[in-house]
Amino acid sequence: MSPESTLAAATTTPADWTPKSWKSRPIAQAPEYADGAALEAASEKLGALPPLVTSWEIERLRSQLADAAVGKRFVLQAGDCAETFGECTPAYITNKLKILLQMSLLLTDGLKRPIVRIGRIAGQYAKPRSSPMETINGKTLLSYYGDLINGPKFNETERAPDPQRLLLAYYHSAMALNFVRALVDGGFADLHHPEYWDLNFLDKAGMTPELRAAYLTRVNNIGNAIEVMEIIAGQPVDKVCSVDFYTSHEGLSLPYESALTRKVPRRSGYYNLGCHLPWIGERTRQLDGAHIEFFRGIRNPVGVKIGPKTTAQDLLGIADTIDPAREPGRLVLICRFGQGKPKTVLPPLIEAMRNAKRQPVWICDPMHGNTVSTSTGKKTRHVDAIQSELIDTIEVHESLQSILGGIHLELTAENVTECLGGASGLKENDLDIAYQSLCDPRLNYEQAMETAFLLARRMEA
Repeated sequence: MSPESTLAAATTTPADWTPKSWKSRPIAQAPEYADGAALEAASEKLGALPPLVTSWEIERLRSQLADAAVGKRFVLQAGDCAETFGECTPAYITNKLKILLQMSLLLTDGLKRPIVRIGRIAGQYAKPRSSPMETINGKTLLSYYGDLINGPKFNETERAPDPQRLLLAYYHSAMALNFVRALVDGGFADLHHPEYWDLNFLDKAGMTPELRAAYLTRVNNIGNAIEVMEIIAGQPVDKVCSVDFYTSHEGLSLPYESALTRKVPRRSGYYNLGCHLPWIGERTRQLDGAHIEFFRGIRNPVGVKIGPKTTAQDLLGIADTIDPAREPGRLVLICRFGQGKPKTVLPPLIEAMRNAKRQPVWICDPMHGNTVSTSTGKKTRHVDAIQSELIDTIEVHESLQSILGGIHLELTAENVTECLGGASGLKENDLDIAYQSLCDPRLNYEQAMETAFLLARRMEA
């Protein structure tokens, strides 16, 4: 479906909705600001700044998500658990974009479908927390909710919610997005030559000879296909192929999200112009809550995280509220169940949506249900658990003749040691080597590429 035909199907803004109607609802995961007037002033200034994304980009993404829902495309949504202002650097952004594009090439080769690339980037500055408070050495302060809201250092000044951080988040998002667009428009020469990829993990002890041969064959196939394409075109492939890249983040801070929501010329309704695909977290998707209230009124596609306790009734209520008109590409369900749970939790949800004649974009998030703590209290995830949930999810969709439309990963291109296992065989005592995340553990470059290879092989067309 084209963006134009998708737009033609759009419903009008609900009569009882405004960008601020969420304020009348109970809100979860919302630290209180000490100075309400300062928060209002920051929100007003934010609302006067230029948009970060455009309505036509949002409509193009919605069209591509509609394709993913019916198996014509596949979504790769990935990036940092929580971005920090300090990581808004050329090298960090370049590496992050590079791994996403490399993974998308692997998936394109395996699935034989166009890949919709959506980064957790240029705005993923807020994170919900399991506990609102943190206690260290007998002292209790507000938990770190991400750079959008407060700072990570454990002192009263840093942990106090600061309205000026809303503006800092906007500025850093704008800088990151500007650089991403420049990189995408300019092309990455090394992405078109897989022999330059860092595939050292293929030589690790955990990689069987059979898998190593299969992975090398796939890389060679990509290189050969690109070479043929360049010969036919008579110029480098980045000169003849455009790459769409979209941004996403959890819409946790409603003062930030609503300030960036506005009407645009020649289109109906309101658009959240802070990113292309915002999502509602598992902890904030209460049907009577502020987050569902806000996101039901915007024209963007909307993601909703759903966990292992989600019932069919819960899901139908969310769908009816967020997507009453059943618009193709509007509703993205990001499933985060945990190892061993997809085969019992997912089937009734798929059947409920099918019986309601709904076709959302089903995305597997095998990260968030598999967070565990080590004996020393450090949060981690095991690659085996992540990959097990992914495979189980694929099998459920296949058995029910449903369509898995994408994957959602927390990862970094850096050589961090935050998740256990993988071909490199990281063990618990290895985590302290380079554990950098301020929130949740991420796959490193090797673990992310290994997971992409696995997915491409398992879903090979």
